[in-house]
Amino acid sequence: MSKTDSPADITPEGLMLPVPGVDYGLLDGLLGYALRRAQNALYLDFYRAAAEWDVSPQRFAALVLIARNPGMRQGLLGQAMGLHRSGALRLTDWLTAQGWAERRDAPGDARAWGLHLTAAGKRRLAKLEAAVAAHDRALLAGLGEQGPALKAALDRLAWVATAQSTTPEKPTTRRHKP
Repeated sequence: MSKTDSPADITPEGLMLPVPGVDYGLLDGLLGYALRRAQNALYLDFYRAAAEWDVSPQRFAALVLIARNPGMRQGLLGQAMGLHRSGALRLTDWLTAQGWAERRDAPGDARAWGLHLTAAGKRRLAKLEAAVAAHDRALLAGLGEQGPALKAALDRLAWVATAQSTTPEKPTTRRHKP
């Protein structure tokens, strides 16, 4: 991994399908582990669908967000993608190095700049969107009528998990040994 890559930009090495003869213990019953297996498989499948352009799901998402929100500030891009500030900076630097995005001064604020797709970025995104949309339709078709329900359940799960992680914990009394 180079200094400009983040863990999310590295191609997974292989599927995380259950290996016969391996005892996974508690992992087999965990929702999070099942989601991780599915995410890894989807990540690999995304790479196959977008192989021609060498774009990770994270980079694709950034292109879409910048295209749909011209002038978006880097901090807001990071927030929308769940990235730390340094991750958003590396991602933006990569997109600008490819010539797909550019930083422009923000109107009315000489200290700030916003992100915009270049003409090359718009052309690249149009091709990527077509490939990714076809990829997603194939996945949904493979799930049949369960596809839309699964998507809705995953969206709900994200909200539930977020609410649980932001709920203040009850104070506990800790006893210190003398």
